[in-house]
Amino acid sequence: MDNYVNLVKLSVGTESVETLAAWQDMRRAQMADGLPRHVTRMWPKREAEILAGGSIYWVIKGVIQCRQRILRLDEVIGEDGIRRCAIVLDPEIHRTVAATKRAFQGWRYLKAEDTPSDLPKSRANDDALPDDLNQALAEIGVL
Repeated sequence: MDNYVNLVKLSVGTESVETLAAWQDMRRAQMADGLPRHVTRMWPKREAEILAGGSIYWVIKGVIQCRQRILRLDEVIGEDGIRRCAIVLDPEIHRTVAATKRAFQGWRYLKAEDTPSDLPKSRANDDALPDDLNQALAEIGVL
């Protein structure tokens, strides 16, 4: 039995896994440790479970398409003086089996039974399907 929990987050404005990776590469070049991060207002209450091996699953265009391991949670104080949580990520992006996900705000915990499997490394560079076909196939459980 796994003793960790995952997060799921919409990647707003992202067109593909490649554009997510490019955006993160640009941003992490500005970080002293070179690691990508996602800053959020809320601090996860289940921090210990997340840090025990959890990942963040990215929803792109209504479909979970990839994940990244969560390395740590850093406190960040914004220019407005408000405490925020920086979810620090492993730069390696793992493509997953497509799974549809309705829109939501913020991030959510992702139950183990709802976690899509990673795609085999041999399929990681497959040509991406058109968004509408990808979503339709995910809805019927083909991908």
